[in-house]
Amino acid sequence: MDVQREPRRSGLAGGLFSVVGIIGVLAAVIAGATIWLLLTDPVTVAESVESGEVAPLVSSLAGSIYEALVSLLKYL
Repeated sequence: MDVQREPRRSGLAGGLFSVVGIIGVLAAVIAGATIWLLLTDPVTVAESVESGEVAPLVSSLAGSIYEALVSLLKYL
């Protein structure tokens, strides 16, 4: 009785898919926060684009992501 076994996946492939998934989720969160910031605080975005400085934009993005995480943790 010969039973066909499926080849085992290497640990590298599973880890690679995990890393790619985490990067994808982080990219989606940052993209969503950027869109949210563009809709809720367009002045900051416009000033950052005009001046070429990204520090105010990054600061606002970090603040909005932090507030979203705090709200989510309070909800849970």
